[in-house]
Amino acid sequence: MELIKQNSQSQIIKSLIVIFLGSVALAISAKVKIPFYPVPMTMQTFVVLFVGISFGYKIGLATICLYLIEGLAGLPVFSNSPERGVGILYFTGPTMGYLIGFLSACVLASFVKTSDNYFIIFLKLILSVSTIYILGVIWLGTLIGWDKPLLELGVSPFLLAEIFKITLLTVLAKKIIKLRKII
Repeated sequence: MELIKQNSQSQIIKSLIVIFLGSVALAISAKVKIPFYPVPMTMQTFVVLFVGISFGYKIGLATICLYLIEGLAGLPVFSNSPERGVGILYFTGPTMGYLIGFLSACVLASFVKTSDNYFIIFLKLILSVSTIYILGVIWLGTLIGWDKPLLELGVSPFLLAEIFKITLLTVLAKKIIKLRKII
């Protein structure tokens, strides 16, 4: 009985460490801007999908939630913070829908399996990242008005970078899933 209790405690500690490190990786990925056309690319969506694939949906969701809580608490973890504000002020700005979309994208990415062929993995990741943009555009339209060119502002500039990141994850996915067994 004592051995089971120790294993359970060590599993909880390991999970908490993974969640914390995942939130740190997400914060770092928000700050690293890679020159890309037409707008610089961050690796945030890559890390969100990576977390879903490698951590599974439970630990993945906890990781994304911790990241969002850190941002809401005023830590400068979001892409354009502290330059454009911190905390709830930044969170409720134009990117809120995208940030909330991280949760659904992470969960959907966790459904990638090693038995999936590469085409299925690619489709699952496209669906996952699409939820980020759908929620992002819905919030953007609510915030700035539905009469604006929302797709041109909130989706089109990022499509090429997303295809690149999803293609890279598709190729790596079967190896990334193996991390779940460690976690």
